[in-house]
Amino acid sequence: MPGVAILAADGFETIECLTVVDVLRRGGVHAALVSVMDTRDVVTSQQIPVTCDVTLDEVDFSNYDYLVLPGGMPGATNLRADERVCDLVREFAATKHVAAICAAPFILAELGVLEGHRATCFPGFEASFPEGCHAGERTVVVDGNIITASGMGQALPFALAILEDIAGEVAVEKVKDGIQL
Repeated sequence: MPGVAILAADGFETIECLTVVDVLRRGGVHAALVSVMDTRDVVTSQQIPVTCDVTLDEVDFSNYDYLVLPGGMPGATNLRADERVCDLVREFAATKHVAAICAAPFILAELGVLEGHRATCFPGFEASFPEGCHAGERTVVVDGNIITASGMGQALPFALAILEDIAGEVAVEKVKDGIQL
């Protein structure tokens, strides 16, 4: 089964990040929380300290088929400022899968990987989207190998969409039953 690398930079949105990790692991998917900081320790935008599984420099990304970018500020801008992250986004968008939520889809737009795709983001972050790309608010959009969601309120549907793309509807139903959804 494909592995998923969820990238975390200081200032990420807690629920958008950890919901993905939780849902994927419940669904039997190898999901690694990857710090892009100098240590495994990151701090969310709500000032919650989190210890990641590994740092970016410790990961062999050939073992992963999905890259997830949580939103939150300044987490999303911290991800965008890291050239290693930008290179990974370009590579995964070209050959694998990328998912981004809330503010983070602006990274995909600025790196040119949303061209020819429909996507969503938190209101106000669509300025760099290609013409006709923005699919609206309060939603999750699956378009080929790109999955985007508009914000924290969509964190659970976003995580379930990633799980369905990887493991199918049976895994999604198992997780839904387990969490009483």
